[in-house]
This record gives sequence, C-alpha cells and structure tokens, in this order.
Amino acid sequence: MTHDFKYMLNIDTDSANLANKELQIHTLIVAAGKGSRFGADKPKQYVKLNDRTLLEHSVARLATSRYIDNCLIVIASDDHYCRELSFDMDVRFAIGGSERWQSVQAGVQRLIDDGGCSQDLVVIHDAARPAVPVKDIEAVIEAAKQEKFGAILATPVADTLKAQSESKTNESRYIAHTVNRNGLWQAQTPQVFRLGALQKVLAHVAQNHLEITDEASAFEALSMAIRLVNGSRQNLKLTYAEDLPMLQAIISLQ
Repeated sequence: MTHDFKYMLNIDTDSANLANKELQIHTLIVAAGKGSRFGADKPKQYVKLNDRTLLEHSVARLATSRYIDNCLIVIASDDHYCRELSFDMDVRFAIGGSERWQSVQAGVQRLIDDGGCSQDLVVIHDAARPAVPVKDIEAVIEAAKQEKFGAILATPVADTLKAQSESKTNESRYIAHTVNRNGLWQAQTPQVFRLGALQKVLAHVAQNHLEITDEASAFEALSMAIRLVNGSRQNLKLTYAEDLPMLQAIISLQ
C-alpha cells in the first residue's frame, strides 16, 4: 500500500532535480489551538512577551529569513483578536479545525487554492515557538529543498527517559524501566514539506482516522522519509506557565 501511495503522489525522486527546480516557499503558522495546558484565560499564542504576543514574535522570527516574505495564519473560527495584531510581513488568514492536523489541512488547501504547486515547499511553524533562530529556519528549508518529501527541525534527546508502570491509582506513579534514548529526537518546528505530498498524506490521515501529533507523523505512517535537521535548544515551545520566564530570557539574550 505504501508503494502505491508514493506512486500516486507523483513526486520527482531525483534530489538534484528537486533542488534545481523553480519553486515557491509558503509559510503556514498554526494558531487555532486553545492552549489548555498553559492555563491562561486566552489562547497561549496571545500571551505577551515584551509587549508583543507570541504569535507576533513567531511571525517576526520567520520574517527574518531571506526565503520568507508572507505568511498564512490558521486561526479558530471564533478568533477576532488575531486580525487586530501588527505583523512584520504580509499575512492572510484561514480557518482551522478542532485538531491540529485539520488546521494544517485547511491551510494547505488555501495555499493550493491560491495557486500553490505540488513541488512547492510549505514551512509550518507553531505560534508558540517565538525564539527559533533564523539560521535554523534557513537550515531546515535548505535541507527540504534537497528532499523528496521534506525535513524537520529536531534535537537529540539528552535526558534519561523513564517509562511509567501501570497503576491502579493516579495518586502514585512508579518507574517500569528506563527507555533507551539512543536515536531518539525531540521534534520542533518549522517542519517543511512538499505541498502536494502533504496534501495527500493528510487526506490519508483523515480517511483512516489516524492520530498524529505533528505533520511528520503523517509521512511516517506511510514510510515516507523525512530528514532530521539538528535545531537549537533555544527553540522552546510555550506549553506550561513556567516556560514563560525562560522564553523571555532567551528572547532578551537573542
């Protein structure tokens, strides 16, 4: 089935040819989530750092790349705040879904409707990652230009990992075993993919009711190789309230 699906995608398998073909680079920021784990009274993309929201910071960071000059922001249907913000490059909007992958799918369809081609690249970034270094943005784009399907930023897992044993109560948790961290990576964004291939794999996710946590997972489900590009540990994602002072410090230092 995987072989047949790759054939359906009709992707050029010559990496050198892919690198030399003229293509557009589209940017998509996912900002439709509610950020429930953060625990604020507003979606976390609208939390402020140094008088600018996380979303504004994230767009500004992408705007520093020589490859990027406009951005599609995917927002929730009831979001009336985003359009009032000030961004460092031209932005337009699409309405997302209840799941992250549905929001990405809506953004991809908008890019295609606006004239995007199969071989184009789409740079997908989290609104809650405002500190990604520009050198990492450009490194993952340059890597994706050489690949059939795409590339993502990630960092090798450095901490010791423990698996939790099964428990009859949530009050106490115990270690089952230590997980071998060799070869394990922690995914970041941006994640950069061929636009047509991403459209197809997300359709596969929808048709087969798959659960995925990032776009690379959709490609993994079909054994389609996505390249890992070593990113900076400064590319912190705001997930919990205690992440906020660390992000403030990183942005101030940068």
